[in-house]
Amino acid sequence: MGLNLEKGQKADITKGTGIKKIKVGLGWDAQASGGAPFDLDAMTFLLNKDGKCASPDDFIYFHHLKHPSGAVTHSGDNLTGAGDGDDEVITFELDKVPATIEKMTLIICIYEALKRNENFGMVKNAFARVVNADDNKEIMKYDLSEDYSTSTAVIVGEIYRKDGEWKFSAIGEGKKEEIGGMAKIYGLA
Repeated sequence: MGLNLEKGQKADITKGTGIKKIKVGLGWDAQASGGAPFDLDAMTFLLNKDGKCASPDDFIYFHHLKHPSGAVTHSGDNLTGAGDGDDEVITFELDKVPATIEKMTLIICIYEALKRNENFGMVKNAFARVVNADDNKEIMKYDLSEDYSTSTAVIVGEIYRKDGEWKFSAIGEGKKEEIGGMAKIYGLA
């Protein structure tokens, strides 16, 4: 069991550990809406020094599973979030991340939330956990226990580069956006 983070906390990933590859598991439990299960989507935006994506290739999600550098890979879309454990996993090979990328923001969005009148107040047990990909040991976990009842997306956290090392910051910021709106925030049309 790794470190339990709270909103606003930061923790080292690579400093003194030798870790080069991590998996970020994102998980949640959602009630059915109108008879259909919620479809939550995990995604990451690879951001430059201006906090923007340089190209659509820097947006990794269920329609674009792998960054051209090979540094970031998404496990694929889980349409229901059913069962225990990680619902979607994004793998980061930190030594392959292009030098132009300063941080990678992790987000969970509810698919078609506005159309289906869904929000994170209907989601329980949401979390992000960082795992050493070599031995599958959990390094840290961040439980999203805050009330996000007006939010349709949550910026869970970010993996960022500082002084040649990678760190994780627990953000927990709710947004009333869907996938396209989040892409616009990070500079994509």
